[in-house]
Amino acid sequence: MATRRVATIFGGSGFIGRYVVKRLAQQGFIVRVPSRQPEAALFLKPMGAVGQIVPLFASIGNEATVHRAVEGAEVVVNLVGALTESGAASFQAVHTEGSERIARLAAASGVSQLIQISAIGADPNSASRYASSKGRAEQAVLAAFPQATVMRPSLVFGIEDKFFNRFAEIARLAPIMPVISGDTKMQPVYVCDVADAVMAARASSAAQGKVFELGGPRVWTFREILAYILKATRRERRLVDIPMGLARLQASILQHVPGKPLTPDQLLMLSSDNIVSPGALGLADLGITPTPVELVVPGFLSRFQPGGGRRPTIPTPLER
Repeated sequence: MATRRVATIFGGSGFIGRYVVKRLAQQGFIVRVPSRQPEAALFLKPMGAVGQIVPLFASIGNEATVHRAVEGAEVVVNLVGALTESGAASFQAVHTEGSERIARLAAASGVSQLIQISAIGADPNSASRYASSKGRAEQAVLAAFPQATVMRPSLVFGIEDKFFNRFAEIARLAPIMPVISGDTKMQPVYVCDVADAVMAARASSAAQGKVFELGGPRVWTFREILAYILKATRRERRLVDIPMGLARLQASILQHVPGKPLTPDQLLMLSSDNIVSPGALGLADLGITPTPVELVVPGFLSRFQPGGGRRPTIPTPLER
């Protein structure tokens, strides 16, 4: 009788996580999805056979629940991340301490593989609290689990993303398109390519202990991305540069608004390039050809076009 194979995906119900869960289920794994709100992961269950995808309660701040989630697993993937801080859910607690706890307990439980999803720009010495916490997380993970694979994606895009969709919504509602740090470079990477990278690393012992930086086939400036969003949504809006001083003032006010649409820390991140480092291991080293923005984004941004991207119901003169 074949022994069942178990994978534990922290952050499995998130934007990237759902794609990783689906792929692991397709490979026959029993997939555990730990979460503080297991009911939020129920939508994943149809991605596998009956009983194959198992949402369960766990908090990355609680040793006992993390241990239960990783015990008996062959592979653990940590996708937990936060773009803003809220109360006790600080970057330090979520990224650094949570990642260290997962790695340490995974090692103690005999887990064969650990894949840590970090971010390009992760650096313990960064002025950004987000980036510095991600850098400290990498250090803590590799100290506890030296054979862990670390993946640093650039800006991740896909149908559920909160970047292209957010700015497309701004294009729909606002009379202008505000630009902050328009010359900052980014290398958007498709969410399915990131999930495929996780699977490629899982299947390769050569990837253990290594760091991969994941970027798409093209480097864009932030201004170029915004202009492309306007084109894809068929919205004529003027790109207006916002002075950094005004942006900081706005961020200092908005950081207290529910949902935190802009924070001072995000401004720090936005002022730094987010591209693959020269000589870094990347998608090509995992056998993956990166997907262009132009192949995917127009399809899911069409709903932001005038009329929702649908053709008019009243026939034009040529159609009568």
